[in-house]
Amino acid sequence: MMEMVLGTGQQQSVRTVVGLVEKHLRRTQGIPRKVSAHSELLTVTAERPEFKGEFQNYMLRIRTNEKTGQALKALADEHPERCSVHLENSVATIHCPPVGGTFVPETLEMVDRLCGCLKLPEVWRAQGENYRVDRVSTELLFQAMIQYRASDVHLSPGVNPVFRIDGDTHHSELMGSLSSVQILSLLKEIAPKEYWKEFEDHKQTSFNYHQVGMGHSRVSAFIKAGAPHMTFRFLPEVIPSFEELCIPTDIMTRLANLARGLLLVTGMTGSGKTTTVAALVDYINSHKAMHILTIENPIEYVHVNKKSVISQRSLGTDVATFNDAVTGALRHDPDVIVIGEMRDPDTIRAAINAAATGHLVISTLHANTASEVVNRIVSFFNPIERDLVKLQIRDCMRCVISQRLVPKVGGGRLPALEIMFNDVKAIGDGITSGDSDLIRIGMQQTVSHSFIFEQYIYRMYKEGKIDLDHAREYATDVSTLDQLLLGTYSVPRLDSIKSRSDH
Repeated sequence: MMEMVLGTGQQQSVRTVVGLVEKHLRRTQGIPRKVSAHSELLTVTAERPEFKGEFQNYMLRIRTNEKTGQALKALADEHPERCSVHLENSVATIHCPPVGGTFVPETLEMVDRLCGCLKLPEVWRAQGENYRVDRVSTELLFQAMIQYRASDVHLSPGVNPVFRIDGDTHHSELMGSLSSVQILSLLKEIAPKEYWKEFEDHKQTSFNYHQVGMGHSRVSAFIKAGAPHMTFRFLPEVIPSFEELCIPTDIMTRLANLARGLLLVTGMTGSGKTTTVAALVDYINSHKAMHILTIENPIEYVHVNKKSVISQRSLGTDVATFNDAVTGALRHDPDVIVIGEMRDPDTIRAAINAAATGHLVISTLHANTASEVVNRIVSFFNPIERDLVKLQIRDCMRCVISQRLVPKVGGGRLPALEIMFNDVKAIGDGITSGDSDLIRIGMQQTVSHSFIFEQYIYRMYKEGKIDLDHAREYATDVSTLDQLLLGTYSVPRLDSIKSRSDH
C-alpha cells in the first residue's frame, strides 16, 4: 500500500496518532484492520479483528536511553497481563497485550501510560494494511440500482456505495464500505483490456458494461487524491418509449420523422439528454428502413437492428476522434448520424456539414436553455469564423430540445421541456445575429411551434404533476411564470428588443 506522510502535531499517546492515521486512510484507501506508522526513532503497529471499533493490539519499537527503557520495563512489570517490554541494544520493544495474551479494555489504558514516558514525534510515515478484499458483485450493484430506482451509483474508498435517486445522493444501508483494493479489483475485472490500460496510463477511463438481463451501464473510473473512484450510470436493456419518458409523443414523432438537418438535445449533466436521444433513435429504428450511424464515447444505450440497420461506433475502439468518425460517416451511406456530444470545433463543423448535405444529425450539448445554444456553439470557434458558423446553423438547424428533470408530486422526477423550432423569421434572425433574447422572443410567437420552459412548467403545475415551489425553482424566468399563473402573460412584441436597446 502507498505510504503517506502525516503531520499529527504533538500527541500524548500513539492511540491518538493511530486514530488520525486511520481517519486519513479511510478517505483514500478504505478502512484498514492494521495501521503502521514510523519515524526515525519510533515504529508503531496497531491491529484490530474487525473493520470497526478500537485497535486492540499495539506493538511499539523505540530507540531509547537506559533510563527511559528501565521506566518502561518497570511499568510493564506491574501489569504483565496487559503488556510486555523487551530491552535490547537501546531498543525497547513493547507489546500490548503481550504476545499470546488476551485483550482487555484496560490494555488501552496501559498503552497511554507507557506513552507518558515518551516524547512522540510530530511527523509520521504511515500506511494501512488488511483492507477488505472480498469481491464486489456487479449483479448486486445492478439489483440495488433497480431496487432503489437509482440513476447512478458511486463507489469510493471508506464509504458505503452512494446511489443517486431522483437527483439526490443516498448512502446504501445494504452494502458496507469499500476499500481501494476492492474498487481496483472490480475495475480490472469488468474493464476491457484497452480501457484498463487507459486507466493505468492516464488515471481515468470510461466504457460500457452489460449485466445480462438487468441492464447496461456507462462506467467511469478515475483517481482522486490518490484513491480510485468508480461511477456506474444505469441504462436499461429496453430503451424507454416517449410515453414512458413522459415527453410529448406528437412532438417527438414529428422530430423523429425529420428527413435532414441538425437536431440538438441539450441540458445540464444528468438531465436525461442521452435517454431522450436513445428514444428518438429507437423510434426511427422501429418505424423506418434506414441506416443509423452512432458515434459515442463510450456507447451507452445498446440498439439492435429493427426496421433500420444501426451501426454503433465507440470512440477509441472503433475510431480515433469524433471528427474522423463524422467525416468518415458520409462514406458509409447513413441516413441518420448520431453524435454523442458536440465538444469541439472540428466535430461541430463536421456535424453542420453532414446536416447541410442531406443527413439528419442528432447530437447533445451542455446548455441550460434552447435560446443560448447558438452562442454556446459559436463560442467554440475563433472570432473570425463565428459569423459564418451562425449562418450555417441558421440554414441547417431544425430544432433544439432543452430539458430539466423536475421533482414530481409523490416522488420521482419528470422532464420539463423547452423546444425551439427554427420556423419563424425572428428565430432565424436571432441565430444569425447571435441574439439569445430575440430567439427567446421568437419562440413565444403564436406562429411558432416553439415553447419556453415556463409555458411547459406552468402546464405541469396546472395538471398537478409538480408543486409551485419546484415550478418556480426550475423556471428560467420566474416573472414569466408568475404572469402565466396570474393570467397576465402576453406574447412579447418583436420590437421590444429594439425598444429596450433604445433605452
